[in-house]
Amino acid sequence: MSAAWDAQRYQGRHSYVWQFGESLIELLQPRAGERILDIGCGTGQLTAEIARSGAQVTGLDSSPDMIGQARRNYPGIPFVLADAAGFGFAEPFDAVFSNAALHWVRDHNAAVGAIARALRPSGRLVAEFGGQGNIASVLAALRATLGETCDRRNPWNYPSDAEFNLLLERHGFEVLQSNLFDRPTPLEGENGMEDWLQMFCGSFLDDLSTDIRRGKISELVARLGPTQYQAGVWTLDYRRLRVLAAKAR
Repeated sequence: MSAAWDAQRYQGRHSYVWQFGESLIELLQPRAGERILDIGCGTGQLTAEIARSGAQVTGLDSSPDMIGQARRNYPGIPFVLADAAGFGFAEPFDAVFSNAALHWVRDHNAAVGAIARALRPSGRLVAEFGGQGNIASVLAALRATLGETCDRRNPWNYPSDAEFNLLLERHGFEVLQSNLFDRPTPLEGENGMEDWLQMFCGSFLDDLSTDIRRGKISELVARLGPTQYQAGVWTLDYRRLRVLAAKAR
């Protein structure tokens, strides 16, 4: 998760990211006194929700801007700047939680290994992130707009459920639940798609000049309009992978 982030824009215009994650906390079922790690905590809203259960929760994110905003939002919660594919803690956790973050990690093998090492025996992993087929419309538009440079700029990793489950099992997890499902997600406002591209597609566009970047975004919006803009609403074709797994005893 090494992308550059605008924490204020994320917090102000993309709150649906953590609002969808509230149902994931129900699957986590945090309990008072448990040690829980929130990987990809962003600006901390779900970390704080977990803390309200009485659990001892730590937030982790690779973005200095996100961690800084999370610390300002919730000064009573520890937030750690670290990469999901290479972190370590002295004491084990009872659970690892992650919402809308693991698809930003290119090396899932390293991330799952780090998660396994962070958990005590029988500890649980509860995660949801982009799965196979996620934002297919956006990726098609990016390839058509940027050409051969698109794939090497792509920061995302959207595995199938079978692929990710096999990886979990290789690292000593028992997969208890796994579900790959569609979640069409409406974006707020007439400029919703433009805002989303500005927020989440920096690795594709940030090295371009201001004028070229503006032109590419306009081209992307035009390409996406026929399929993703209906009745005055922009909708993203999100596809999510939700997993519950337990580390071997």
